[in-house]
Amino acid sequence: MLEFNREQGANPLLAFESVREGLGLMFNSQLRKFIILPLLINALLYIGLFFLGYFYLDSLIVYFIPDWLQWLTWLVYPLFFISFGVLGFFSFTLVANLIASPFYGDLSAKTLQLINPNAEQAVQHSFITVIKAEIIRIMYLLRYLVPLVLLLLIPVINLAAPLLWLVFTLWGISMEYFAYPLENEGVLFKEQRESLKTIRIGSFSFAGLILLGLMIPLLNIFVPPLAVISATIYRSKLKPQSH
Repeated sequence: MLEFNREQGANPLLAFESVREGLGLMFNSQLRKFIILPLLINALLYIGLFFLGYFYLDSLIVYFIPDWLQWLTWLVYPLFFISFGVLGFFSFTLVANLIASPFYGDLSAKTLQLINPNAEQAVQHSFITVIKAEIIRIMYLLRYLVPLVLLLLIPVINLAAPLLWLVFTLWGISMEYFAYPLENEGVLFKEQRESLKTIRIGSFSFAGLILLGLMIPLLNIFVPPLAVISATIYRSKLKPQSH
């Protein structure tokens, strides 16, 4: 199994440094061609679905909130934006990443070349292999998504649902974006998952920063390619050890 340096992986500041360095590379001219199309895909999906949700929000409020509780509607709009960030990862982001995944592998490979010119050349995967890998990750997440949705319907137990949703979201984000640099090394899904379990603090810290970005309208369009760049930088800092 490929392992990360656990001491470094337990340092949340390393995740912050990686995202900060990722921001510095975001508009590097050598990465531009790998970013433009994913940005367009993200923009179309995020803006379209955001306005669709916002357009129907008033109707949902009228349907689900009785007249005598209409004074609570001022709370609904902030909750909509927060929910958009969390649910966005499991709908809009995963769909966008599925479409853009062939570009993200190249983006990760080029990022590694920029930060480490002596790095080994990325393993080349076919278009079908890349899409298949993305589908496997999505199906893995959906397998746990259904039970979490059902928890929302169980009284008392559903009080713990927000925390469980947060943990699940962070785990999903870390698996999604670390997958690209790891696949470029030939590390497949099962080994990726087991390796990430050894640095939960670091991977969750990284995912938390990415989730914050995904919760901010318009900015979230730029977050997926930034996450790929930052995950590649972060992964390069962890000095893997093979066993």
